[in-house]
Amino acid sequence: MARPDDTPDDALMSAYARGDASAFEQLYARHQSGLYRFIRRLLGTALAAQTDEVFQDTWLKVVHQRERWAPQGASFRTWLFTLAHHRVIDLLRKSGREVSVDAFEDEGGEPWQPEAEAWQHWPAPAGAAPKGEDLAFWRRAGEKLLFCLEQLPLAQRSAFLLHHDDGLALDEVARALEVGFETAKTRLRYAMSKLRTCMGAYLEPLLPGGAR
Repeated sequence: MARPDDTPDDALMSAYARGDASAFEQLYARHQSGLYRFIRRLLGTALAAQTDEVFQDTWLKVVHQRERWAPQGASFRTWLFTLAHHRVIDLLRKSGREVSVDAFEDEGGEPWQPEAEAWQHWPAPAGAAPKGEDLAFWRRAGEKLLFCLEQLPLAQRSAFLLHHDDGLALDEVARALEVGFETAKTRLRYAMSKLRTCMGAYLEPLLPGGAR
């Protein structure tokens, strides 16, 4: 009998631990896109070519640990992202990159500065912009956000992605990163502050009255 699509992850993982391969297939289909995106954005442009390797290694960890898996207060998705986060840190360290896990890292340095002047005005009001101008603007804004995201320290980037991109509650973010709730909250706050600064430096604001 086919299993309902809304079967909880924990029930699927328990079934897989008992030897039900179809339960794993359902878990994989449910989480593959979010996990791949998380890994890709954690690794950044420089190590993007390693995304497939980390993705596959993470699922292999699930396979190898299936018989020892237990929820222990965390959801399957949180556990899955924890495995991926560990693998990303290992890869970054092997590549010779310094990986800090300090929530207060990078806070005492010089304020972030953009590489150039604001790169584009805001689009014209609805109905006044040439066709496609809004779409082109927001596409470029999305690209710039990904650039700004890569400038964050790994600890802050991880917290932002888990909370805002993958929808984990803050307590789940703390579990996934294996830190205290307040530490996760601090990392997220710093991440948001830096992203606003970075994006604000590239997006020239509208002046009062709509002028530019």
